[in-house]
Amino acid sequence: MKKIVALLLCMTLVAGTLTACGGEKATAAKTGLGVETSIAKSTPAGEEDGLAEIDSIIAAVLVGTDGKILACKIDAAQTKINFSAEGKLLTDPSTTFKTKQELGAEYGMGKASSIGKEWNEQADAFAAYTVGKTVDEVKGVAVNEEGVPTDADLTSSVTIHVGDFIAAVEKAVANAKDLGAKSTDKLGLGVNTEMSKSTDATADAAGLAEAYSMYSVVTTDANGKVTSCYVDASMGDVNFDATGAITSDLTAAVATKQELGDAYGMKAASSIGKEWNEQADAFGSYVKGKTASEIGGIAVNGEGYAADADLISSVTVHVGPFISVVEKAAANAK
Repeated sequence: MKKIVALLLCMTLVAGTLTACGGEKATAAKTGLGVETSIAKSTPAGEEDGLAEIDSIIAAVLVGTDGKILACKIDAAQTKINFSAEGKLLTDPSTTFKTKQELGAEYGMGKASSIGKEWNEQADAFAAYTVGKTVDEVKGVAVNEEGVPTDADLTSSVTIHVGDFIAAVEKAVANAKDLGAKSTDKLGLGVNTEMSKSTDATADAAGLAEAYSMYSVVTTDANGKVTSCYVDASMGDVNFDATGAITSDLTAAVATKQELGDAYGMKAASSIGKEWNEQADAFGSYVKGKTASEIGGIAVNGEGYAADADLISSVTVHVGPFISVVEKAAANAK
């Protein structure tokens, strides 16, 4: 009898060891993306050049079935476009912009920080703080009158305002969908920003400083294959006239294309009757099961449209920007 008991005990211990070695059991999880964009810091031209500043805070989340955040990534696109008192663009329209995560120490906050932490380090610290919490718990973080955290778990790692972080995370959780991710997957965020559609002002038409940002959140499995993907975009537009005066409402909200939905207005002109967000979702579904390198190798024709028959029927917009941002997000899934 003693031998039997000992054997059963040994088997139990072995089973427990194997469970521990195998890690947690994978369960379904939701993938979410949230973007908060403002043009409020833009200034007209006068004695100094005008500035169109488009600031986007982006949060990607993986959310468990219990509503708790399993993983979070935060980034920001700070696009600065200058124009003259004559309404001429002073920033080259071919310019592309790095995110604050991509800039890293180049952003230059570390030298001025009271804790010697760069923006990306502080964003990462706040993202890590959200893990294991519900969105209500994240919203309840203690801050002072300037919006800086006073929570003991954050004061040593985050000294910047976190209001926009919280708003982006809240939106990401609210937007989270069951797209095929598992709780054990890795989360990746990709952002690309350019200003190629920006134009000078003329006597008859306003100038345009446009920050066009593409966003993607992906999850990948242990083999690096995409298990879920979501793509969005925003156009932060600041108009100015031939005297350098800003004609846009700087308090206006900037919605993403996914948030606009049918209001974006592509469906009527689409050869397949699909709105932009529907085509973006179709592309997200298409890349599931692919690695970052396989996504980068998706076939396109000379004009940048999909060349794969499986894509042509559901995506008729230029897919180059989709490929680029999703490939980046997949590569960032760590």
